[in-house]
Amino acid sequence: MQALSLTAAQTFEWITLPEAAMPAPGQALVEIKAIGICGTDFSGYLGKMPFIQFPRILGHELGVEVLGIGSDVTHLKSGDPCSVEPYLNCGHCHACIQGRTNCCETLSVLGVHSDGGMRERIILPAHKLHPHPGLSFEQLALVETLAIGCHAVNRSALTEDEDVLIVGAGPIGLTVLEFARLITQQITVLELNADRRQFVEQHYPGTKVVNELPPGFQAQVIFDATGNAHCMAQAIHHAKFTGRVVYVGITKEPVLLDDPLFHRRELTLIASRNAQSSDFPRILDLIDTGRIDTTPWISHRSDFQDLPAAMAKWLQPGSGVIKAVVTR
Repeated sequence: MQALSLTAAQTFEWITLPEAAMPAPGQALVEIKAIGICGTDFSGYLGKMPFIQFPRILGHELGVEVLGIGSDVTHLKSGDPCSVEPYLNCGHCHACIQGRTNCCETLSVLGVHSDGGMRERIILPAHKLHPHPGLSFEQLALVETLAIGCHAVNRSALTEDEDVLIVGAGPIGLTVLEFARLITQQITVLELNADRRQFVEQHYPGTKVVNELPPGFQAQVIFDATGNAHCMAQAIHHAKFTGRVVYVGITKEPVLLDDPLFHRRELTLIASRNAQSSDFPRILDLIDTGRIDTTPWISHRSDFQDLPAAMAKWLQPGSGVIKAVVTR
């Protein structure tokens, strides 16, 4: 079985893996049909993702087809198209017992902490597969990305009468926008990149998008999707008294907190990590019913065999990548 292994920064190598075995109880054998490429993949490719160690088979945004199931699996059958929930949790730590499987103490994310989907076939826990026959494999591959924004908005407890600021209109910021606008229309997006601002203006009419905020601008709920320590520190300055700040992006750098301001406004600071199992069926239904349209998102495509060259091109300045998808 052919796979693509990241053996060093900016170095892919084709390798041959043993053919996947027949699935055991609780497992499913799937064929990889589509792979979404996200910021984690790009960071890993560049050698800048601390959680990715070489060699690693990337790929955690997956649209797959079921080839076989274990004897006790009842919610799947051969031929089912599925989205993959790539968060492999232990089930017995404090977080898992609370139902917070997205932040399991020993969480292993496919394509990050363990080898992922840049291969032909893979055995997965059956309960991590979410079938939906009405969607394309490309749509199914985008569900995990959307789940990041879904979980962040859930964490914020946003209500329809509240206003929102989203800092950053990359793929993660766009997922936040998708779910925030299902609740409120009072949304401002701050984005420095002109192409990304144009994308928001074109595909999200009614959403205000700016390259700088007017003096004194404040919102009740702030989502920072930049992963930039300076931007994250500044986010609390844009929060209204009693406001909430959600960190969706992540950084290795310390984030400086203006504590007197934080206390004076009695703000709430929230971290958002990954997503939960219940988010996946909801997103599948939202795509199927047309409430979320993933079509404009996919700006670049590649065949699996051409991925090494495509990855380098997508990272070039001016490539205009919103979302890249690889198909087999």
